[in-house]
Amino acid sequence: MSRTEEKKNKIRRPRYGICSNIKYLLKMSREIPGLLFQQSLKVLVNVAISVIGLYLSPTLLRLLEQRQSLEVLLGTLGGFVLALFAAYAAKGYLDQQWIRLIVARACMMGRINAKMGSCSYPLLLNEEFNNKWEQGMEACDGNGSAATEAIWRTMFAIPENLICFGIYLALLTRVQPFLILITLLTSGLGYFITYHFVQKEYRFQAEGAEPYRKDFCLLEAVRDFRLAKDVRIFGMREWLEGMHMKYQRLAEDIQKRRGINNLLADMASLVLDILRNGIAYAYLLAVTLEGNLSAGEFLLYFTAVTGFTAWITGILGGFTDLHRQSIDISAVREFLDFPEPFLMEGGKKPVLNGLQSCTFELRNVTYRYPNGEKPILSHFNLTVKPGEKLAVVGANGAGKTTLIKLLSGFLDPDEGEVLLNGVDIREYNRREYYRLFSGVFQDFSVLGGSIAENVAQCSSPETERVRACLDRAGMRERIERLEDGLDTKLEKAVYPEAIELSGGELQRLMMARMLYKDAPVLLLDEPTAALDALAEQDIYQRYDELSRGRTSVYISHRLASTRFCDRVILLEDGGIREEGTHEELAALGGRYAELFRIQSKYYQSGGEDCGDEGLEAGTGGLTENGGLQQDGDAAGKEG
Repeated sequence: MSRTEEKKNKIRRPRYGICSNIKYLLKMSREIPGLLFQQSLKVLVNVAISVIGLYLSPTLLRLLEQRQSLEVLLGTLGGFVLALFAAYAAKGYLDQQWIRLIVARACMMGRINAKMGSCSYPLLLNEEFNNKWEQGMEACDGNGSAATEAIWRTMFAIPENLICFGIYLALLTRVQPFLILITLLTSGLGYFITYHFVQKEYRFQAEGAEPYRKDFCLLEAVRDFRLAKDVRIFGMREWLEGMHMKYQRLAEDIQKRRGINNLLADMASLVLDILRNGIAYAYLLAVTLEGNLSAGEFLLYFTAVTGFTAWITGILGGFTDLHRQSIDISAVREFLDFPEPFLMEGGKKPVLNGLQSCTFELRNVTYRYPNGEKPILSHFNLTVKPGEKLAVVGANGAGKTTLIKLLSGFLDPDEGEVLLNGVDIREYNRREYYRLFSGVFQDFSVLGGSIAENVAQCSSPETERVRACLDRAGMRERIERLEDGLDTKLEKAVYPEAIELSGGELQRLMMARMLYKDAPVLLLDEPTAALDALAEQDIYQRYDELSRGRTSVYISHRLASTRFCDRVILLEDGGIREEGTHEELAALGGRYAELFRIQSKYYQSGGEDCGDEGLEAGTGGLTENGGLQQDGDAAGKEG
């Protein structure tokens, strides 16, 4: 079975059924005052409009046959008009309350975003979880058409159709069951023919989703400010335009086939309508000519036949729509109920006695990423003492960042344990455990807001505390030169007046954010990667102050930076190959000393005779004796 077929089968077998989803939505409606009352009132108003419209013309025609006075005719007509006016006025008012349906969709979307923003980190690496997130977001995409909004209309359209169906059925049984039989047969046949074409329409939609999605991603890339330089420097315009036209042609071809399919569906519906109305018209006309029906009754029953068909189709179509929309609601609920691998609720709370009371131990730890060929770390053992400054070095892919993720509780090992003060971190509430850490990672987030808000990560930052953290990170003078200072906006996609900070400035901003949290454990994953040599040395000199009184783990490719750490470990082949201080490892003459020599030679000789190994290990700005070496591009501008 192909992957596409497996996905379709999963869609056909939702975890939650229609009744369960309706119960879930009705419970959620408590968060949206007036929603149920509004929709219920709309049902009654629509039924009233239908019944008034059904009896208006036949009643007036019957009065004319009875040769009633003009006053009676006008009075009757006025009564119908007033009733219709009131009903349509109520309908118009209720239709304007569509905002409640949008609120219902926004409420569901809010739950999805809350789940994605607070879920366990491993779920972000889980393919099934991400697929369910995508399905959930599709169920919330589009005003009116989104399943999380449209299902409310469907839920109340079905009872409306059932009530009108009952009224029309009672009316037609007074004439001849033959009409009911003909109407049921033609309506049922029309429904199943339409259902066939609708299923093809869904397939066309699924088929067309891929080129639309690819074209959307392409257009998003073209509009991305960060990619503008690449597009121009590499002359990507013609290639991008060619890809855009390719996806457009695929989409147009699918649209043509959808058009033909819809035309055939409309023709089939038209033929059945003519057949049903022709039979009903002939039958009622024959009964009327025999004198068994008046002209008013003829019009009443003929109108009822047409309406009866509409209600049958509405009921059948409503349940079809409800089933399809329920599948989407189930996808949302399956995402929201996706099991958490961590204790995000409940569990123990870490209890510390001061900043230097964290002892971490990785005991016989093995970890392999999903679909990974081999473990990144295998039977790994490490103890980080309270207040220790630990440097982690190694080639790309050696497991440095993975070690940080295991230590900070972003990941749990496949085998072994990660312990805090002798307790397996699986027993702790993971949200409380995260409070122990602050850090600067390779991938960091800059949000649309002021500089102060980005440092404090809240809407009401403590101004003096923000300034102090920026000062310690070496960014205060830069911020003070800005016209709006700490209120300067970031992210041009949100604020047109926002500024663009350089890479080095952003990393300093992230260090200020790390300091603002004031956590007992600091994690630094290449915090100086975007800094020039002078700025990097400044950060190194501040490092003792930044980490004073705290446990810190520092990842760097620049081996000279490890001089500021109490201990250095070099990772290789899933374990610790060498361990000691910078001076001890440099004197040992092993792998660390070899990589350090290559980096030093690169900076002293301008990069001659250094192979790829030295570059893979990283570049540095210090010589073997720890002095600053500026050669060539090593002293480039900050950021």
